[in-house]
Amino acid sequence: MTAHRYSLTLVGCGKMGSALLSGWITQNLLSRAVIIEPNVVPESLLAHKEVTHLRQAGQTPIDTDIVILATKPQTLVQAVSAIKNNTSKDALILSIAAGQNLATLESFFAAGQPVVRSMPNTPAAIGKGVSAAIANRHVSDKQKAMASRLLEASGTVSWIADESLMDAITALSGSGPAYVFYLIEALAKAGETIGLAPLLSMSLARQTVIGSAALAEDSSGTPADILRRNVTSPGGTTEAALKILMDGKFQALLNEALKAAKDRGIELGKS
Repeated sequence: MTAHRYSLTLVGCGKMGSALLSGWITQNLLSRAVIIEPNVVPESLLAHKEVTHLRQAGQTPIDTDIVILATKPQTLVQAVSAIKNNTSKDALILSIAAGQNLATLESFFAAGQPVVRSMPNTPAAIGKGVSAAIANRHVSDKQKAMASRLLEASGTVSWIADESLMDAITALSGSGPAYVFYLIEALAKAGETIGLAPLLSMSLARQTVIGSAALAEDSSGTPADILRRNVTSPGGTTEAALKILMDGKFQALLNEALKAAKDRGIELGKS
């Protein structure tokens, strides 16, 4: 069976937009892609014959199957104002702008516009991302399947029915990669305090996180607490470290961090 190929307009081609587009090109999902981006677009994307780059939206009607809003939340209104009058009322709008709820997105376009709000994370660049998505009532089954296919090209996607969960999802998985990268930094610095050279400590910390994540993926049916216990010998070195980490302070710090991220997402949605 021939795979579906889609025509799309990508509004904004920064890190996330570029990552998603690269995945769609690699998996041969596009019949046509129009990028609207005032800044430089990676040459690797422009090398493909199905990709066209416009520095600004013109007066030509946007007649693609789907319009992807991949700008920063702070520039979304400006970007949408340049395309809303030229966008077909039947086109699916897929937004990955943090904090912008369905009601806000719907207000930008014609009444009855099908809109999907999604939150992917940066591992989408290598096909290891995770996305959550919610559709408004105007999205057809065919359009929802199209959005799923595009999001799944970069990892996994979970559809939700309660939009109030999106800010929490953004705090956990949308911002989550930064927390893991900071863990690598912190492990490396801790390694230095016990006598390891900086380069060696960073190399060990980085590969430890990479290997542990790969093991978690390979053992997807095994709960994380079991994986942890499998590494922890009674009376051993790991147990000694975990007695420090599991005193409640680390969990409290993560709780506080995710709440701050969630609260900021709510603020962005109101601005």
